[in-house]
Amino acid sequence: MNLLLRLFLTVMFSPCRGRLHVLDRCVTPFRVWPNDLDVLRHMTNSRYFAILDLARVDLMVRSRMWRQLNRLGWYPVVTLETMRFHRSLELWDRYVVATRVIGWDEKHVFIEQGFERDGMQVALGVVRARFLKRSGGTVPTSELLALAGVAHGSPALPEWIVQWSNAEGGMEVAAARG
Repeated sequence: MNLLLRLFLTVMFSPCRGRLHVLDRCVTPFRVWPNDLDVLRHMTNSRYFAILDLARVDLMVRSRMWRQLNRLGWYPVVTLETMRFHRSLELWDRYVVATRVIGWDEKHVFIEQGFERDGMQVALGVVRARFLKRSGGTVPTSELLALAGVAHGSPALPEWIVQWSNAEGGMEVAAARG
């Protein structure tokens, strides 16, 4: 229920935070609630990933992509994600998640999302996502970018992200064989 309330609040207040282009940096505010905590009284690791979802919704709403995607029956799915934790978030801490698209390939969009408290990075997540069609199939990144009005190629991705993404592809092939 907590995340449904947060989703509602995110969608409701996103337009109030101003319009963005899908390639702009999107800053979404949050606060640590009691049900975000684990037994050590800091935000539990799994909650970070759920908050990333909400911050990506904020970017899609503020960039006006949300309505267009829904109209076309396209929706994003996370295919790979990783997180590096630097500091803890504790009860009632205010923090923001800064979300930005860092690049893409033929099938995926790569998104960096940083948790920041008082100007210091708390955690950094990187997400690889793909868009699917409710009617079946995958949305080519070129079609997604055309919808967003992006006509240029992807910025160069950091080498570690390319290796991370490619290594996962090798695991999918191995799993299919095994």
